[in-house]
Amino acid sequence: SRFETCWPALMKDSHGVIIIFNPELPSHLKEIEMWYSCFVQQQPLLDSQCLLVAHHKPGSAGDTENLSLAYPLNKIKLIHSNLEDDPEDVRMEFMKYFKSIIAFIDESREREEMSIIS
Repeated sequence: SRFETCWPALMKDSHGVIIIFNPELPSHLKEIEMWYSCFVQQQPLLDSQCLLVAHHKPGSAGDTENLSLAYPLNKIKLIHSNLEDDPEDVRMEFMKYFKSIIAFIDESREREEMSIIS
């Protein structure tokens, strides 16, 4: 990828990664493994700091129930988005994800402060 030189700057101090892909493109299913490897495993971030979003284009016959991803992607929270349907579910999932990241940052900061004190 021509942007690979920018990746270290993008990754620096990041607390979460959201990977959005088109589940109907086989090439995307291969690519998300690479994104996961670079942006999650090599950082390293926890799987709980990562969110996968399978985005279905309007009019696509996307089978949202039977998308099975191989290990290690199958350990990550996966949500399906389809803007034709009620987007409220997706918004709720995003809010849950952001709250979990904020909680993680708060915990990390507290641990850091305790280690400085002790």
